[in-house]
Amino acid sequence: MRKLLPLIGTPARSHAGGRSAMTCRFRCGDACFHEVPNTSGNPYAGEIIAGAIGRRAMVRAAAVVSVAAATAGTLGAGAAPAAAGTAGKSAGKPGGKPAATGARGLRYSSVAPNTADAVTVPDGYAQNVVIRWGEPILRGAPAFDPEKQTAAAQAGQFGYNNDFLALLPLPGECDRQLLVANHEYTDEVLMFRGYDPANPTRQQVEVAWAAHGLGVVVVEEDRRTGKLTAVPRHHLNRRVTATTEFRLTGPAAGSALLKTSADPTGTKVLGTLNNCSGGTTPWGTTLHGEENFNQYFAHGGRTTDKRYGIGTGATERKWERFDERFDVAREPNEVHRFGYVVELDPYDPASTPRKHTALGRFKHEAATVRLTDDGRPVVYSGDDERFDYFYKFVGSKRMKKGSGRAVREHNLSLLDEGTLYVARLTGDSPALEIDGTGKLPADGEFDGSGEWIPLATATAKGAVSHVEGMSAEEVFVFTRLAGDKAGATKMDRPEDIQPSPVTGKVYVALTNNTNRGVGANAEADEANPRNANKHGHILELTERRGRPESTSFAWSLFLVAGDPDDPATYFAGFPKGDVSPISCPDNVAFDPHGNLWISTDGSQLGSHDGLFGVATRGARRGELKQFLTVPTGAETCGPVIQDRRVLVAVQHPGEVDGATVEKPASTWPDGPGKIVRPAVVAVWRKDGRDIGV
Repeated sequence: MRKLLPLIGTPARSHAGGRSAMTCRFRCGDACFHEVPNTSGNPYAGEIIAGAIGRRAMVRAAAVVSVAAATAGTLGAGAAPAAAGTAGKSAGKPGGKPAATGARGLRYSSVAPNTADAVTVPDGYAQNVVIRWGEPILRGAPAFDPEKQTAAAQAGQFGYNNDFLALLPLPGECDRQLLVANHEYTDEVLMFRGYDPANPTRQQVEVAWAAHGLGVVVVEEDRRTGKLTAVPRHHLNRRVTATTEFRLTGPAAGSALLKTSADPTGTKVLGTLNNCSGGTTPWGTTLHGEENFNQYFAHGGRTTDKRYGIGTGATERKWERFDERFDVAREPNEVHRFGYVVELDPYDPASTPRKHTALGRFKHEAATVRLTDDGRPVVYSGDDERFDYFYKFVGSKRMKKGSGRAVREHNLSLLDEGTLYVARLTGDSPALEIDGTGKLPADGEFDGSGEWIPLATATAKGAVSHVEGMSAEEVFVFTRLAGDKAGATKMDRPEDIQPSPVTGKVYVALTNNTNRGVGANAEADEANPRNANKHGHILELTERRGRPESTSFAWSLFLVAGDPDDPATYFAGFPKGDVSPISCPDNVAFDPHGNLWISTDGSQLGSHDGLFGVATRGARRGELKQFLTVPTGAETCGPVIQDRRVLVAVQHPGEVDGATVEKPASTWPDGPGKIVRPAVVAVWRKDGRDIGV
């Protein structure tokens, strides 16, 4: 998350990013309450960015004239009024038609900030639940019954806490697409009646194993309404769980660091855990980032364990009681087999998913791919931890076109050979001009340059380390330590990273970091001119000569989140009276028009999380508009933006401190008397036209 100045008059929350204690426990293992894993002396880059709001903001604001606010319609039940000075007035016409103003693709009436226990969408738009946790998708899977859930049933049903989404074409099947979803983690207290956190049962643990992982399900469009529904028992439907066999590939595969008593080859591992965001590849597969894997492993004690946030005691879920591989003291290398980017071939249900060690081991938030001019893959990924880094992998093999088996196998090996880099950002102002308040330095701006520092290179003949004192295998398994040694720039929880398909510029979502400048943590420097970043920000990177394989780049401030009335916020220079308030950007995606869409996690503005669209170019660059909000306790994930449809994953609804099955905090999506269920939601225009035009 980005480091910004705190909002004036906004009280600090006890949990990072405004999350509940339950979220901190079950999703990331209380990561924000552990000692910061990165104790290196590397510079911190969160606040450099926030300073760019001065001179350029005024220049940009002066250039953007006569722009009408296109904003929120009628508030729903439980809605909070829009903040003063924000886009709180509807530009929509009577009758609920979409607003006519805004950048192309963003011409909808902004949804006002609210606290409704619902998915709230703009006037003139409709929605439906595509698929919920527990709905059967495989042949033989029973109907969902939360009172009689078994591991076998869950393994054939849609998993829990859907995060990353991908919609892929399905040739030969009219009006159908292939939906791929991450199932990041489980909220046992919201899944099992009478759950005792101190004494989970084997059955509950095995259900949780089956609820983790990945899901593949065919979905079908109703052309008359825009509704999207799941097609159960389709032959391509698939569940990947915490016990599915995976293949370790790349330079660390077979390393002594990855060998266990159950797998002396160091090439096979059961399951994937805490898959957060991901990406799609030009060759038709999906990538999935293993993020907060550390929370599943107990009794760590080594220096490397500490650097990855692995605790010395028991875990929250107590899985180590039922499988010794989750006990580091008993199986020390098992934890080294998690924290990678997973590749899945969703068109082949019998295929073995792969974990690519060449992309490094850390808390991967995402993995997004673009190709060089000569067809080599470049993969961007953030390490979602306070004061950690973001990375780039440049492949050395070219993608082949075609659909034959040999071509498919070649393309599935593209991410096993190439060079892994970590980012270092540099500012251009004297250190004495950075006083921690965000005051602009004498040159009036906070632009800078950056370099991609090589960590290791993998080839078909072996791998070479570029980090002194570390072998190549150590670099790929202990990538955080390699980044420390290389002098990478500390960031405020780098999460999703997306290159624009229109301009090629790369956008990095940094969610927040309230620890900047607190206690013994590093004070502001040229890269971090403001402390206590509660609301996050977004960086815009321009690779040298527009080439993704370049080893240098320019960076600039694009968006500093928060209440637009706060002088510390910045929206690419767009007039702040005409934008929606936003806090804690997390996942990002692009629409067909080149607009950036941002989903949030842990808003600290008193409203629910949501999905926002923002123009990245043209006269309306920086015009940010809220498209939807999610229910109580939920986070907005996904998202997928198509011409005629927006898809979001509503993750962990009802995840509020003290909530249980018996005392739910949310009744979404099925109403009172029904168990709260994470789900995927589709949104479309009632008139059948494209989104936001």
